[in-house]
Amino acid sequence: MSKHSNTENPTEHWDLILKPKAALFDLQLKEVWKYRDLLVLFVKRDFVAQYKQTILGPLWHFIQPIFTTIVFLLVFGKIANIPTDGINPVLFYMSGISIWNYFSACLTATSNTFVANAGIFGKVYFPRLVIPLSTVLSNIVKFVIQFFLLLAVMSWYGIKTGHFYFGVSWLLIPLLVLMMAGLGLGLGIIISSLTTKYRDFSVLIGFAVQLLMYATPVAYPLSYLSGKSFAAWISWNPLTPIVEAFRFALFGTGSAYGTGLVYSGGVIALLLFLGLLVFSKVERTFMDTV
Repeated sequence: MSKHSNTENPTEHWDLILKPKAALFDLQLKEVWKYRDLLVLFVKRDFVAQYKQTILGPLWHFIQPIFTTIVFLLVFGKIANIPTDGINPVLFYMSGISIWNYFSACLTATSNTFVANAGIFGKVYFPRLVIPLSTVLSNIVKFVIQFFLLLAVMSWYGIKTGHFYFGVSWLLIPLLVLMMAGLGLGLGIIISSLTTKYRDFSVLIGFAVQLLMYATPVAYPLSYLSGKSFAAWISWNPLTPIVEAFRFALFGTGSAYGTGLVYSGGVIALLLFLGLLVFSKVERTFMDTV
């Protein structure tokens, strides 16, 4: 890439011209596609670098849901004695944990985009949105690993009981994962934009994610809250229909909560739109504040 100049060398020219984005809706999403090779490299980097100096490596993706399921069995199953809508408790908890882990990983990682990558952003140009997108994609790999663990446990119980559900509802699973990705990305890039000025958000995000899990039917079914005064608040959580529909897709019990999924889709679309606007605005000046 070289600059066109009449005084120096008339044969030189720019192949790429960087201009300040003045328009509010100038998101330049086409640039992300042009840098898709870089996106793939970042996905590989995120996955490999995370376990390069660990002994167990990707096995941690099996260990975490297994131990979390055991804790849920003891606390919510044995002590609190919360029903699981006729689903085997192990499968009930493990399914909720798998889909929740994907959302929380996307949200936590993308919410630190500007602060964690300030060194790269200050040295070379590329669409900044590539970083949070690579995080979402690399976490899909982790979700797939945990999903195969869930399938293995489902198969084991299926052989043991002689019943394994597999139906048309399984076609919902890719859509639900995509919705979780959109929700995690939308919230994450909004928070990452705020943390450039307000570092308190980076401290609070881990605590907030834990609280949000208890406001989502991960460890209990939505039906358990029927008649309780705070049930409506849990229903308004856009994560609730996705988690409930994920279990319905896997086990064929409960409800797909169709209207709830439409509501969640609307919230996700709004958060993504607002997130892209805020992210696009902040990326122009964030080096002055980070």
